[in-house]
Amino acid sequence: MNSNNFETQSNVPSQSVKVADSVAAPLARAASLLVYLQRPSDIGDTTLPDAANLPPFRPLPQKQPDMECTRRPDGTVYLKQRHAPGERPRSVPHALAIRAEMHPDRDWLKQRNPDTDAWESITYGDGLRRTRALAQAFLDMGAGPDAPVMILSGNSIETALVMVAAMTIGAPAAPISVPYSLMSTDFAKLKHCFGAVQPKVLFAAQLPPFEPAINALGDHGCTVITADGANGAVSYHGLLDTAVTPAVDAALDAITDDTIGKYLFTSGSTGMPKPVPTTQGAMCSMIGGVEGLRDDARDPEYDPDQVDNVLDWLPWNHISGSNVNFNGALWTGATFWIDGGKPTPALFGETIRNVLDCKPSTFGTAPIALAMLAEAMEEDDALLEAFFANMRSIGYGGATLSDDLYERIQTLAIKATGRRIPIITMYGATETQGITVVHWEVERVGLIGLPLPGLTLKLVPTMGKLEVRVKGETVMPGYHNLPEKNAEVFDEEGYYCLGDAAKFVDEDDPNQGIIFDGRVGEDFKLSSGTWVSVGVLRPDLVAACSPLVFDAVICGQDKNFIGAMFWPSPAAFEEYAKAADGDQMAAFMKLNQDLATKVAAFNAAEPGSSRRIKRFLVMTEPPSIDKGEITDKGYVNQRMTQDCRTDLVASLFVEAPPPNVVQL
Repeated sequence: MNSNNFETQSNVPSQSVKVADSVAAPLARAASLLVYLQRPSDIGDTTLPDAANLPPFRPLPQKQPDMECTRRPDGTVYLKQRHAPGERPRSVPHALAIRAEMHPDRDWLKQRNPDTDAWESITYGDGLRRTRALAQAFLDMGAGPDAPVMILSGNSIETALVMVAAMTIGAPAAPISVPYSLMSTDFAKLKHCFGAVQPKVLFAAQLPPFEPAINALGDHGCTVITADGANGAVSYHGLLDTAVTPAVDAALDAITDDTIGKYLFTSGSTGMPKPVPTTQGAMCSMIGGVEGLRDDARDPEYDPDQVDNVLDWLPWNHISGSNVNFNGALWTGATFWIDGGKPTPALFGETIRNVLDCKPSTFGTAPIALAMLAEAMEEDDALLEAFFANMRSIGYGGATLSDDLYERIQTLAIKATGRRIPIITMYGATETQGITVVHWEVERVGLIGLPLPGLTLKLVPTMGKLEVRVKGETVMPGYHNLPEKNAEVFDEEGYYCLGDAAKFVDEDDPNQGIIFDGRVGEDFKLSSGTWVSVGVLRPDLVAACSPLVFDAVICGQDKNFIGAMFWPSPAAFEEYAKAADGDQMAAFMKLNQDLATKVAAFNAAEPGSSRRIKRFLVMTEPPSIDKGEITDKGYVNQRMTQDCRTDLVASLFVEAPPPNVVQL
């Protein structure tokens, strides 16, 4: 059929049993997992229109690329910055001690009081005193290098102090994804994480929401600490009065680069989450790599006396929120505003309120949040002024930043400041922390940048692409107690293999950066032998179908054509349901029709079979975190979802597809 036409075979979807139970509510819970991903598998290759007549960028206070590029005869490429790493602390707790001595009365952490809604804060000096008291209490409870402190609840001042206090005595902090405790039904991933690191202390801000998860651990043998001290748990606030002994300083002095500072867990996209020992040397080398690119002289408006305000919601069980943003703000002496908002329709209003108060210096989030923010700023000049009042750069990751959204943000920046704003991204993984960063002003989206100082990027020809591998001090020494897995993920030269692919913007000029080129393991061949690059096609398709869907699964291995399975956007479906006066069946069919129009338009711009979608269906059962269909980072496991939904996949390719399948 002509790609501009579509056919819906019936007005009764075969999954109607789920539709009747309300599509929006369970999908909203799944969509709430969409967070800033460490591995930007969604970044596409997009060149922006000619910007010759646009205003200049505000200068990004970072050094320009200066790459050393070595090529082997077999096509392998090695990339590293000629810029050396910058200054770094001895450890994260040492960084707090340095900043507390330099400016003890400066606000370090701020959060809204849930009872009064007013901002409450803690200074660097008070933060140091409290972490030392908590560190002594943890020592008294038996915590130490082989007895971690596990954190179940999300970002808060209390969580931050518990995390740094544990590291002060060499006890690894193990922040766990909150959905493992609050969204799981069997707590299997929480039990797995607990068994992997065997903590001595458990912390949760409030006991009641986490009590079922803690009880599921059975006879765990841990001291349970909560801020509310409920149901016999040890009171966090009571521990702040613990008398500090010389044992705390002795433990702090014993910290080396090899001391494990945290256990961070992978997203579990290929099975159960794997424990990644993140050493103090790795975390501080991450800080040093970023500092090695810093060049304040490039920004004529730089004021060394101005305190940076960082507003951030990214969870601390991920490297972006914890090791990049939190540690980086600590080392630079910034004030870290803990954002209680999230990029969901129900919670983003909180982020908007916080922007008005904070007036952040930098802002990093997922594109879905940037789209919400852009829409709000287009309607509210006060918000626009507050957002750009101190803004030096905007960061994104984890999903496609479309041309349209990029241009909307730049239009807003020009309106507010008369200049464009640098929009950048960082690429990395739990095992490696940040690897590459866009550290110069660019006229395009889609880049993942160039390696940080101190790291070497190795690009190896694999299946017609360049597979990404990396070596450096920020990379993990190996998964905790998983020697067989470690043998799989490091190559013969000791490079960690990410399973991603990348390509150069310009083969002859590496300084122009590299572009994400999909996941090597997700790609498949059609029956014609044509390769389908899922990691590139999926985000492009999702972007083309925005705002109707929040993610997609691409199918078609060994088939004659590509099929897609979509999860609808909860917010979009709610609007369709309202327009249909609550008739969810009518809303579902209208969604299918509008989605078919968008997919047909996408196909019309694609010349080959490797990029065109012939059939699709809309899933009404949300992705399951317990089954591994979606990770706590919001990354959809393409293979696992297809394995769990074999009937749906098969329905895309039968000769006479069922009513819920739309043919283009």
